[in-house]
Amino acid sequence: MRCMSPRARCLALAATSLFLLAACGKQEPAAAPTTLAVSLVPVSQSVIDRSVVVSGPVTAWEEMQLGVELSGVRITALNVDVGQRVKQGQVLLELDARSVAADLAQAEAGLREAQAALELAQANVRRAEPLAAQQLISAAQLDELRAQRISAQARVGTAAAVRDNAALRRDFARLRAPADGIISRRLVQPGQIVAAGSELLRLIRDGRLEWRAELSEGELAQVSVGDSVSLPSREGPVTGTVRAVSPGVDAQTRTGTVHVDLPDPGSLQPGSYVEGRIQVGQGSGLTVPAAAVVLRDGLPYVFTVDEQGVARRVRVQTGAAVNGRTLLLDGVAAGDKVVLEGAGFLGDGDRVRVVDGSATESPGAAAPAAPDPRPSDANDAAAKAGGA
Repeated sequence: MRCMSPRARCLALAATSLFLLAACGKQEPAAAPTTLAVSLVPVSQSVIDRSVVVSGPVTAWEEMQLGVELSGVRITALNVDVGQRVKQGQVLLELDARSVAADLAQAEAGLREAQAALELAQANVRRAEPLAAQQLISAAQLDELRAQRISAQARVGTAAAVRDNAALRRDFARLRAPADGIISRRLVQPGQIVAAGSELLRLIRDGRLEWRAELSEGELAQVSVGDSVSLPSREGPVTGTVRAVSPGVDAQTRTGTVHVDLPDPGSLQPGSYVEGRIQVGQGSGLTVPAAAVVLRDGLPYVFTVDEQGVARRVRVQTGAAVNGRTLLLDGVAAGDKVVLEGAGFLGDGDRVRVVDGSATESPGAAAPAAPDPRPSDANDAAAKAGGA
């Protein structure tokens, strides 16, 4: 390949420069930065239902631990199981009663013996009184017979007490339900030997449940007896009423307990842990639609738009969320306008365009281009001319 002459190299360099200039001249201008269309809503003063939201367990209103008073006796019959409803006085389990039945029979025999001795002593006194009146027996003999009658009466009382105690022990061999309710636990099996005072069964009195929650000192002061409470369940909200409030807070945990009656617990079960909402009255406050509040790094913010059409992020303190609106405790004032539509896509300093009538369009927003009035043929001709 021959080397190019200096003249040829100059011509090639000039052609290359002209080609690059032509290519640069055909580049389209950079597109203007886009703006996000948003809508604004005012921060308004609203009357809201004040509530305290807290979690707690569903428990038995009163759970009774049932046992027997006999020790070292075997269970011969267990008549109930967990979840079964029982009536007051119903026999729940029976113990081997042969020994206490024998004691009862012995006590009844002793009572009959004492009663027979008393009848004899009374008869002796009745016979002796006429004889003493006729001075056929001495007064000392009559007094002795009367003393025997009193002693016989005392022995009858003692024998009756022994008989009653044996009958009571015989009744201890049957564990009866002290109240209507539901068996919540069964800790024994048939044939097991039990000890006196040990827990054998557990009964939820009247089948009644309640919800308990631990509240901080500030929240506890807002709650009163009679306040309404709503709890979630599979079948829908369950309504309860505050039955009792702790008169103070625990010195260690700094919390107090709220007891809530659940007349109709529905599908709620003892031991379940649910979040409840305690209605503590009404109050007024600044609210915005819940969608206007966004979370960034776990903190709540709202966005405002300044006169130049730039979004500004504002840190707020939120309260309860009720009926789709969120209570704002700090950060904004009544009448301020915050971004609603598009708030979740904004960053601090983004340029925006307001599209609703809640505020005038920002002066920095890009205006839409006006339509070209020329007919389509003229536009095509102009395009061809420009290309030429």
